[in-house]
Amino acid sequence: MLQNSRIPGFFKKSVNERQNLLRESAALDEASVERLNHGGIDLATADRMIENVVGVYSLPLGIATNFLINQREILVPMVIEEPSVVAGASFAALLAREGGGFTAEADAPEMIGQIQILDVPDVEAAERALRENRAEILAEAGQADPVLRKAGGGPRDIAIRRIESSLVGPFLVLHLILDVRDAMGANAVNTACERIAPRIEKLTGGRVNLRILSNLADRRLARARCTVPVQSLAFEEWSGERVRDGILEAYAFAAADPYRAATHNKGIMNGVDAVVIATGNDWRAMEAGAHAYAARSGTYTSLSRWERAPDGSLAGFLEMPMAAGIVGGTTRVHPLAQTALKILGVRNAQELAQVIVSVGLAQNLAALRALGTEGIQRGHMRLHARQVAIAAGAKGEAVEKVAQRLVEENAIRIDRAEALVQELR
Repeated sequence: MLQNSRIPGFFKKSVNERQNLLRESAALDEASVERLNHGGIDLATADRMIENVVGVYSLPLGIATNFLINQREILVPMVIEEPSVVAGASFAALLAREGGGFTAEADAPEMIGQIQILDVPDVEAAERALRENRAEILAEAGQADPVLRKAGGGPRDIAIRRIESSLVGPFLVLHLILDVRDAMGANAVNTACERIAPRIEKLTGGRVNLRILSNLADRRLARARCTVPVQSLAFEEWSGERVRDGILEAYAFAAADPYRAATHNKGIMNGVDAVVIATGNDWRAMEAGAHAYAARSGTYTSLSRWERAPDGSLAGFLEMPMAAGIVGGTTRVHPLAQTALKILGVRNAQELAQVIVSVGLAQNLAALRALGTEGIQRGHMRLHARQVAIAAGAKGEAVEKVAQRLVEENAIRIDRAEALVQELR
């Protein structure tokens, strides 16, 4: 078990030094470390994953440090191309440690499958028939996946909804609630919906059209909380109270305005998606569910909530759908996703959900702290300067030299970077 995710100066070490630390901390074998060097998959594997393959596209994999989640020390693998995200999550996790770290929980892994029922001759009679035959429907759905049933999962319930008005007129929707255990669950849900579709038609006298998973996984929520002592927020000329209040003012903007909320939630998803991608899960599904959940009241708003605690501390809370698994799909196919899960040390899908939602809250804290104090550009652009230097043609040691000059001159632009590259040459 990982002893401590607090690794001072981790960002200052070489890639080889970081890998050695990771090898020791996560008990990685040589094959796992080697995958870190080569992206995890070769062309032959890629060709079996999707259609019309012509190559393999790599993204950086970083490690966020300092995370203490439910009193467990965790190193968090994050796959993302945007500078400052991994650094921001690590720094925010360090702040949260001062208040005891993150407390997280996750609901049972229940997903929703939707069955669209059209041309129903008698809606009242159809609804009654579905309710009266609930046990029969669930039993039929349970036959679709014996492996899931053996693992303790399977159908749990049904729900019936009416769509009163649409382009094609009114229709019924049956929700099949399926416990998918440690999977994301799309294939299991879709298979179960296909299985019961003929029986639904027979019971209702209608015509089944769509039989498909919903990515609004609002029965599979994850929640994270953290408290940051006000004194821990202080830095440079900024007092802790001033930082806290700046964060609360920035949050209030997102809570009240959809235009701001969209960018606010994008920052949360910077952290969420990076872990989702690292573990081979579906980040498009995660995005869809998160943004739909943010609009559940009828107005798009902040996914997170921040407030001043009674003792003056800063308290944060994030709740969102969390359909992520540790088995099946790319998680099983991609060797580096398996390595990422080994680094995390999670034992089931609910523990993975707890990590992901905690990282989302950390990322939100980092962004709000920057926005509410010195502005987002100071730290972000300092890290972005490296990318600008590389884009301008800098190589090797010249990258850091050009980046440093760009920061010193406060001119992080491609034209200035190109001029500096020419000077060095």
